[in-house]
Amino acid sequence: MKIVLTDIITITNGEDDLSLKPLHSLGSITSYPLTDYEEIPERISDAEAVICNKTKLDSHSLANAKNLKYIGLWATGHDNIDIPYCKSNGITVCNAGSYSTYAVAQHTFSLILEHYGKTGAYNGFVQSGGWRKSTTFSPIAYRTHELFGKTIGIVGYGTIGKAVAKIASAFGMKVLGYNRSGKVDDFAEYAPLDELYANSDIISVHCPLTDENRHMFNEEAFAKFKKGALFVNTARGGLVDESALKQAVEIGHLGGAAIDVIYPEPMSEDCMLTGVDNILITPHIAWAPIETRERLLGIVYENLKAFQNGTPQNVVSK
Repeated sequence: MKIVLTDIITITNGEDDLSLKPLHSLGSITSYPLTDYEEIPERISDAEAVICNKTKLDSHSLANAKNLKYIGLWATGHDNIDIPYCKSNGITVCNAGSYSTYAVAQHTFSLILEHYGKTGAYNGFVQSGGWRKSTTFSPIAYRTHELFGKTIGIVGYGTIGKAVAKIASAFGMKVLGYNRSGKVDDFAEYAPLDELYANSDIISVHCPLTDENRHMFNEEAFAKFKKGALFVNTARGGLVDESALKQAVEIGHLGGAAIDVIYPEPMSEDCMLTGVDNILITPHIAWAPIETRERLLGIVYENLKAFQNGTPQNVVSK
């Protein structure tokens, strides 16, 4: 089977990081670090399978791929794939779900703990000589806060949201959860959005991006947040009106924001959220611990192997 990997640097920094050798047992591999949109037709022209992360595969870029029968995703999301076109042309699309649950929950709390515990700031204080110059054994250079007793509101109470709730419970926090089904579990109390906003010290987002919820976190929504709340987004940047977030932090209505995702990605030169006090940003890296990517590789491998055996799994249906 002729297999083309279009954007492998989104998954691995090389053989010393995550080795993609297991895929070579499934066919003849051609790999590219990244593939620009205009390069796609030529690079996949004779491919029988394409495995990608963010490469845009639509009716135009797929038009000349007459042998293509399979697209595998290094991701759960599939908004870069024209699913109706693939269906009408007999191309099976398989994604990788639930591989990053623990990693994203972990990173969510890394952001929260950095905001409240000021670990990075204190390390900078020590490294710059602040502790050496101190007259006390414990210089209180920054105000820190306990998580115990605080309320976290989780918007999108699915698999990742539930993992976040379990961690929050271990810190002695109260958990409010919201999802479209109106059902949560024993780790959380269901709350409508307005109630969750008004009563949460931390609002953490874990829902997918859709046409209906794009920019759901806008000026109107932030105005409903409890004053001084922390906004955490490890989901999708498109959920947030960034100008409204910046304003809410700068005027002090929000105590801060800690985000792993923005729009667009990678960050543009003029991103308005950079350099704003009390906004902490990481580069969409919550999903990427080595163990998580090893798990992802295993899912992608098994997806293609199952397709080759005539029993496709994790098929994207819409």
